[in-house]
Amino acid sequence: MSRIRTIIMGAAGRDFHNFNTFYRDNEKYEVVAFTATQIPNIEGRKYPTELAGKLYPEGIDIYPESELPELIKKFDVDEVVFAYSDVPYDYVMHKAALVNGLGADFRLMGTKETQVKSIKPVVAICAIRTGCGKSQTTRRVAEILQNMGLKVAAIRHPMPYGDLVKQRVQRFATYADLDKHECTIEEREEYEPHIDTGVIVYAGVDYEAILREAEKEVDVILWDGGNNDFSFYKTDLLITVVDPLRPGHESAYYPGEVNTRMADVVVINKVDTANAEDVMKVRENVQALNPSAVIIEAASPISVDDPSAIRGKRVLVVEDGPTLTHGGMKIGAGWVAARRFGAAEIVDPRPFAVGEIAATFEKYPDTGDILPAMGYGEQQIRDLEKTIDAADVDMVVIGTPIDLTRVLKINKPSQRVGYSLDEIGKPDLEDVLKKQFGK
Repeated sequence: MSRIRTIIMGAAGRDFHNFNTFYRDNEKYEVVAFTATQIPNIEGRKYPTELAGKLYPEGIDIYPESELPELIKKFDVDEVVFAYSDVPYDYVMHKAALVNGLGADFRLMGTKETQVKSIKPVVAICAIRTGCGKSQTTRRVAEILQNMGLKVAAIRHPMPYGDLVKQRVQRFATYADLDKHECTIEEREEYEPHIDTGVIVYAGVDYEAILREAEKEVDVILWDGGNNDFSFYKTDLLITVVDPLRPGHESAYYPGEVNTRMADVVVINKVDTANAEDVMKVRENVQALNPSAVIIEAASPISVDDPSAIRGKRVLVVEDGPTLTHGGMKIGAGWVAARRFGAAEIVDPRPFAVGEIAATFEKYPDTGDILPAMGYGEQQIRDLEKTIDAADVDMVVIGTPIDLTRVLKINKPSQRVGYSLDEIGKPDLEDVLKKQFGK
């Protein structure tokens, strides 16, 4: 019997994981190609032999997703697997129609075939969209577990932008580890806040191998889910963060709705900045999708070192890149801080954008008057630096999860915005976690 010829559509994350867990040693299938989108410089490479296994001695080529129709025809493909996230339903179905129109099956893989079982308890923190506040929620959960005397490791959703073989299993406990692994801005944004609080971070490409290493040194595994993907691991407790600044998205995006439906706990974040009607709408939507979920409301209070330094200034606001781009947000913590602390003007960065930053604005024209801190590679980082240098402003307000001054030279005064998670009312996350772990 001939093998089922398969293409996996991805963005260097869920695609590789689905392959590793289901397809790698499966003789019923032949994965003829990966396609890539969202992430720069992934296409044109190979998923290497060292990771692909004995069925793929030459590795597997990675192509731009724009070539999908030609690839389906060229390889006489039977099945196309959609394996990336944070996309609206009409986007998914347009891809399905494209694939079906060319004669192939279209597949969305669920948890049964792709989640790995841990020997340690797993608490997963996921979200319905990029930019909901998952990161500060994860930090809050880690803090509570540490205060309970438990040793915690965060396993982060993949961001393999470099050498995939070298990135198979990565461990981060110090800033030196970030330099050692040549981390991008996006990676540092996710890893540094954990390192700052004494939480070890694991990431990479092969998530079963990563899990087995983490299990050796901790009591509890935290799945720090990125890009609104669902957990790579079977969970003992699933916490999903939803966003009342984007009401309705909890049931309109893939796989965000999956996370809403599966959640044991749903955190409605940003209730301090959202309209009360939108908070209620999100609550009602969550209850309709998942009546048994515990719902916790929370704020994400912001702070800066010197609020008076912002007052009356013309400022450039820099925010987390993915939140503004495929997350679709027009504001973030930096924008809120600039307005709250009396900036005279939030200056549009687009006239000053150069190189790959200018290209980002062309690709995502609706980001608002905010500079996305794109840093998937060295060129983007340098172009970001040049854009900030060129901006005609008095001050830079940095709303990214990391201190950008560690990776960029900023030639202007700056204020960094901090933000945390503050649950409102009962039950709160501490109640939930103490109940789960019996303390």
